[in-house]
Amino acid sequence: MVTTELKQKIAKEMLVRRSLFSGSDSQYAVSLGLNSSIYNRIKNGDFDKVLSDGKWITIGRRLNVQLGPDIEWKTAATTVFNRVTAQLEFCQHNSSLAILCDNPGIGKTYAAEQYARTHKNVVYVDCSQVKSKQQLVRFISKEFGLGDTGTYIDTYENLVFYLRTLSEPLIILDEAGDLNYPAFLELKALENRTKECCGWYMIGADGLRSKIQGGIKNKRVGYAEIFDRYGARFQKIVPDGKDEQAEFYASQAAAVIKAQAKENIDVKKLMLASHNLLRRVHIEFQKLV
Repeated sequence: MVTTELKQKIAKEMLVRRSLFSGSDSQYAVSLGLNSSIYNRIKNGDFDKVLSDGKWITIGRRLNVQLGPDIEWKTAATTVFNRVTAQLEFCQHNSSLAILCDNPGIGKTYAAEQYARTHKNVVYVDCSQVKSKQQLVRFISKEFGLGDTGTYIDTYENLVFYLRTLSEPLIILDEAGDLNYPAFLELKALENRTKECCGWYMIGADGLRSKIQGGIKNKRVGYAEIFDRYGARFQKIVPDGKDEQAEFYASQAAAVIKAQAKENIDVKKLMLASHNLLRRVHIEFQKLV
């Protein structure tokens, strides 16, 4: 059963996100999969029998609300967090495009999600969950509050029109290597239609790099043009040398651990237990709850 405390927590995050949403209350409700009357009840503090437990959980997960043990996780200004944030700011304010292709587990996704949580007109897309062009376009449309029903062409055209009217929209495509070929081609079309009025930022690892390089090598339509639009280079943050990499991972882990400011925490011991991997750092902290 979803407790009243958890409902209040989810509702609080809903209102925080609403402050960063440019559309109307009705559009924001659509982005959450709600009708406007239900959203208004929640906004006014009425949680009694408004939604099913399953719907509360769905919205909570979409908003990245901690549904389990409540761990106050503090953001550390790591090298990755600062670099990704700076790149996202540049893409958003200049309607620019960029690709970050780097090692897994360094905090790319966390930085992107935090940016989307704290900046206006930004949509974060986990492409591993929306791999086809239909899923991708409809998801982005829904996130901007335009809905995802109706014909595909209407959804696409409405999205293009809306993006051209918004102030500095940004779309973050995480796990972009999971997109299928038609979705990549549709991205090229979307980027053409929103040129100089929308920023785009792809995030991935070796799979994304291989997909784009392989597509260019095999002369598949669209890949060369996409790569060119994204600056014809793969951004990278992790250094190449073995010793430099070890130092990099250690500094990242130490910064994240110290940022939590927990009492009686042995930083070096936690670094060893987590092997300086940020996902492991989070798991080790969960064990302390």
